[in-house]
Amino acid sequence: MRGLWLVLAAAAAWAQSGRLANLKQLTHGGQNAEAYWSPDGKRLVFQSTRPPHECDQIYVMNADGSGQRMVSTGKGRTTCGYFLKDNRHIVYASTHEGGAACPPSPDRSKGYVWAVYPSYDIFLATAAGELVKRLTEAPGYDAEATVNWKTNKIVYTSMASGDLDMWSMNPDGTGKKQLTRSEGYDGGAVYSRDGKQLVWRANHPSAHDAMDRYKALLRENLTTPMKMEIFVAGASGANPKQLTSFGCASFAPSFTPDGRKIIFSSNKHNCDGRKFELFLMNTDGTGLEQVTGFGGFSSFPEFSPDGKRVVFSSDKDAKSRYEFNIFVADWVK
Repeated sequence: MRGLWLVLAAAAAWAQSGRLANLKQLTHGGQNAEAYWSPDGKRLVFQSTRPPHECDQIYVMNADGSGQRMVSTGKGRTTCGYFLKDNRHIVYASTHEGGAACPPSPDRSKGYVWAVYPSYDIFLATAAGELVKRLTEAPGYDAEATVNWKTNKIVYTSMASGDLDMWSMNPDGTGKKQLTRSEGYDGGAVYSRDGKQLVWRANHPSAHDAMDRYKALLRENLTTPMKMEIFVAGASGANPKQLTSFGCASFAPSFTPDGRKIIFSSNKHNCDGRKFELFLMNTDGTGLEQVTGFGGFSSFPEFSPDGKRVVFSSDKDAKSRYEFNIFVADWVK
């Protein structure tokens, strides 16, 4: 009976949000994440670990989940694919020029840490998988690229300054500009549709020992993701404002189509836990609203170009512990 009660309680929590309707699962099995729309809304680019590959590669599929095919090289590890405004090209980060094998997983004896592989660089490719150009060449980590289709600017995270800062560049790799300078991690940034705002996740340790640990981990190409807050600023990085103060892991923010709200993922109900739900808030941090209540991991939300649907990654109904799938749902305003 207790198991049945938990199922019913989870279903009730899901029903109470009222924001998502007609939920559809697009992938089935493996580790699938960071799905982002094409400008015409007909395709999605995403990263997936599935046989025969042992770490993430970049895939493209139709918006209904059909036609899934790998478009990265099949070498190294990849992350963060995103369409350009021409609907025919993508950018993504890859370690393949550092070696064909998957780079080693981070040392978890240091706690739950993310690797910021120095062999990551950002590449321009066709949506069919043909490499066109390497866009970054600075020593150290370059990844987490997203594109604003109106201004044609790419925002990404780089170690070019010696710290994990946000940068912008043109689609051909020219015009690189540093956007953040606060000591600590700044990344996972997305522009508003009009190109006037940026939202991102950040970890700026204030305590001396926390900053010392951040720097020590960074020297080993590691960072810890469990203390991230959401920030917003102008497109140039000017006038940054911290929106959350949960002391937890809040990340994967994205603007609503009108630029007035931000949807993001957080474990704010249990800062030490691995259960993440989707939340919605105003761009000044007020009006917090929980969107999902699956009781597991849900993240990487993004609105479709027409604003009618939301795509995200979740372990809802997963058949194994490390299974994550791509879901799409209608957005109820």
